[in-house]
Amino acid sequence: MATPRLLTFALAALTSLLAGAGVVLAVIGGDGRATTEFAAGVTLALPSAALGTVIAVRRPASMVGPLLVLVGTAAVWVTVGDLYASAVARQPRLPLSALYAALSQGDWMFLYVPAALLMLVFPDGRLPGRRWRWAVVGLLTVPVLFMLIVASDPGSYRPPFESTPRLLLLPAPYQPVVRAASIALLPVFLGLLVASATAVALRYRRATGEVARAQLKWFALGAACLPLTLLLCWASYLFLGGPELALAGLAATALAIPAATAIAVLRHDLYDIDRAISAAVTYGLVTAILLAFYTAASFLAGLGAGRSSPVAAAAGTAVCAAALSPLRVRLQRWVDRRFYPARQAVLTAVEELRGRTHAGQAQPEELEATLRAALRDPALRVGYRLPGASGLVDAAGAPVDPGDAFAAPVRLGGHDIGAVVRGGAGTRELLREAASAGALLIEVVRLRIEVSRALDEAEASRARILHAGYEERRRLERDLHDGAQQRLVSLGMAIRLAQRHLHDGALDAHGLLDQWVAELAAAVTELRQIAHGLRPSSLDDGLGNALSMLAGTVPVPVTLDVAADLAAGDLPDDVAMTAYYVASEAVTNAVKHAGPATIGVRVSRAGDRVTVRVSDDGPGGAEIRPGTGLAGLADRVQAAGGALRLSSPAGGGTQVEAVLPCAW
Repeated sequence: MATPRLLTFALAALTSLLAGAGVVLAVIGGDGRATTEFAAGVTLALPSAALGTVIAVRRPASMVGPLLVLVGTAAVWVTVGDLYASAVARQPRLPLSALYAALSQGDWMFLYVPAALLMLVFPDGRLPGRRWRWAVVGLLTVPVLFMLIVASDPGSYRPPFESTPRLLLLPAPYQPVVRAASIALLPVFLGLLVASATAVALRYRRATGEVARAQLKWFALGAACLPLTLLLCWASYLFLGGPELALAGLAATALAIPAATAIAVLRHDLYDIDRAISAAVTYGLVTAILLAFYTAASFLAGLGAGRSSPVAAAAGTAVCAAALSPLRVRLQRWVDRRFYPARQAVLTAVEELRGRTHAGQAQPEELEATLRAALRDPALRVGYRLPGASGLVDAAGAPVDPGDAFAAPVRLGGHDIGAVVRGGAGTRELLREAASAGALLIEVVRLRIEVSRALDEAEASRARILHAGYEERRRLERDLHDGAQQRLVSLGMAIRLAQRHLHDGALDAHGLLDQWVAELAAAVTELRQIAHGLRPSSLDDGLGNALSMLAGTVPVPVTLDVAADLAAGDLPDDVAMTAYYVASEAVTNAVKHAGPATIGVRVSRAGDRVTVRVSDDGPGGAEIRPGTGLAGLADRVQAAGGALRLSSPAGGGTQVEAVLPCAW
């Protein structure tokens, strides 16, 4: 189990030794070009060595890690060899120059062997089947045979080993045969490389699990840098007259393949690989079309003008780019159908639902069922976020709890209006695209839910207001009957009785008059108390005076802050009464239930809105429940066209805020 990991560490150590030897050679006799190439080669080989070691540690039984390190080792070997050749040119007496001169004539094949072996065993570290063993044998033996055959060629070695004596020289009759064999090995080696690439495609066709298919797609995305290198080489010859830009493509390939391999093995779900492949193919095709058009435009301009005309070619390419811009969407759809079918299915389904909804043939609430069918995820949920609510609800208004599932937020106009909650399928990026595509439908459903709830709340509020009015009427009737009415009836009977005995001298007239005046005063007091319950008389002198008198009756210190233009009585009477009752009920609730140390009452105006805010430092936890004073207060505020908000976190105090419309 630990053999691949030990092999990885051995190869990493070998790579470090080769890099150290390269540094020594650069100091001894390397020229500037070879030293620069060595530095670049080591830098580009580091990702393969480092990521291969990480894979070996995380997947100790897989051969992917050591083969990825071997890719970097081969790159370092080639650059160190060039540096060694440069050092030999300056110091001819360096050791092993004859052996290296013989073996280096055909060692270039080994630069491709690690990558080919990696393709054969990726992603699980095993061959696709027993018959593929011949490919491994061929990849290991053909380069050795080729190197030995080339080393026995009677011609001179490549510079700077022209004068180095040959270690292996066959008799003259066998030399043509050897040369023919060396040429014959080239297509064989090319066939082995093609077979290795074919193994990746074969694995993809056989793969049934999403994990294996995603891993192979990641590997293919890294290998897609090779076609990019060809495009860069093409562009380089067009614009620079040489292959300089191809070096950037090779550098990108050296970085992309190990990175894609590591992501595939360790984090295949890091990103939506189908989306990445679709984008890469789309922009690759667009780039190729533009380059082809520029090539044709340059050729035709050269024929017409008798010489090359970069300005005309550039102008023609700009026209092509402008014409190609509207076609890019169609090209993207064409690529999506082949490389990203899930995205195409989702976008098409949402677009069709929008069209049918606009035509009145469907309802926007069908979005959830549409996305479930397109993504093949029966557990997918679409949640809607209502204003003032922290959670999500479904189209029926029931709560939606995402739990640990990924929820792609839906935003429109800078506001969070909902979320698409993944069930068991679909990548995060695809869900985000689905959320963006369905944003308008989600907004329509959200507004319909909000309107429906507002209508239901209005109906319930109207019923509660009627019920409260009936209860208030019964209370007034009871208070009048049991209080002032009984007192006045009793007073009338006493006066009638006194009238009958007024002339017989048996009554104390002055005492009776004093008693009757006292009874009348008590009746007037009771009537005033009843009238105060309907409209506080203290409001006659302004809201500020009424709130000051209210604060004086509270057994808790009250901090009062009323805007000057509101305190003087500049409010309509109905607004002043509603503001007073908001403050009165909130203060009463705070004293009764919260036991605060202090209470703050603040009344302010902003435009045509009056805000009444009552806060306390109690334990919090207050709620608006049916039948409570706060519920009745909310109905009163809503009846006045305002809105009541309650903030009462546990342990954080309570704040009641009413915003009332006011037109001066």
